[in-house]
Amino acid sequence: MDEALYGTRDKRGNWVPKKKPERAPIFVWPVQPLKILRWLPGYLLPWNTVYFLISLVSWTYLTPSLDTMRELHADWILLILLRNTALTLLLYGTFHFILYIERRQQTAFKYNAKWPDAHNPTFMFGSQTAENIFWTMCSAVPVWSAYEALTWWMYANDRLPYVDFAAHPLYCAALVLVMPAWRELHFYLIHRLIHIGPLYHLIHKVHHKNVNPGPWSGLSASTLEHIAYFSGVLIHFVLPSHPLHAMFQLMHAGLSPAKSHTGFDRVVVDDAKAISTDNFYHYLHHKYFEVNYGERRIPLDEWFGTAHDGSPEADERMYKRIKAKKWVRGG
Repeated sequence: MDEALYGTRDKRGNWVPKKKPERAPIFVWPVQPLKILRWLPGYLLPWNTVYFLISLVSWTYLTPSLDTMRELHADWILLILLRNTALTLLLYGTFHFILYIERRQQTAFKYNAKWPDAHNPTFMFGSQTAENIFWTMCSAVPVWSAYEALTWWMYANDRLPYVDFAAHPLYCAALVLVMPAWRELHFYLIHRLIHIGPLYHLIHKVHHKNVNPGPWSGLSASTLEHIAYFSGVLIHFVLPSHPLHAMFQLMHAGLSPAKSHTGFDRVVVDDAKAISTDNFYHYLHHKYFEVNYGERRIPLDEWFGTAHDGSPEADERMYKRIKAKKWVRGG
């Protein structure tokens, strides 16, 4: 598959897709029903459906019963930790193995032509990938699993508002559809907050060491950031939900960063087929730091003037904004 058909490389070897990031049509006025209908399958497929199916299988077959989880015991909590560990190793490890160890497509569709630093004292163990794996497995997965265990214990003891799919199918189905959007809104709010000076250095600095991210960079962050990041599940402490909704929320938060940090626009299958892993919008955040704090579905960055689509015009707007901010601060 020829990457030149879908984008261009600059003199430094950076690949930029021809198709620019666009806001979801549900936020375009006047309302365009046909565009919304054409957009909806792409919202559902493939990734949100994949995360939901993983959630469904995990809840049905890989999670102890609520009766078992009425009491906090190490055995069932350990089972949840082991399940989340296995899923993380499988998904993140697969992306990393195909794209960064085997390098099956070399740098085709890779936004940054360079490979992650393997000998850099900035990173723990001198390796970007090793540090990323450490923070993911030793901090992110335990925090994720702790939130999950707490949520199940609360549900098991009737301390959370519960709704059943059989009794309220339309409400429950709508809530499933909304969960990825809620995840995105929560991510933006937390992310914007931890970019404030003191909080950035205390909480978010670890993640931004990854200027050239790979799959394992997705959850490579400080434990304080993981506590904030996975707190999106707390919405189910006040919103009537089924445990499957909470599972979907946590699985989406735990697994989707692998895809959104691959550093590749797509994974090539053969000359005619590829799996989209489009993460250019978030890649630009790692590259430029002060743009694209959210994702594309909810155009919060556009509304607050921090959107960047990779174009020279967006570069110019960004530099003007940064210069104006420095001038106001007296910099």
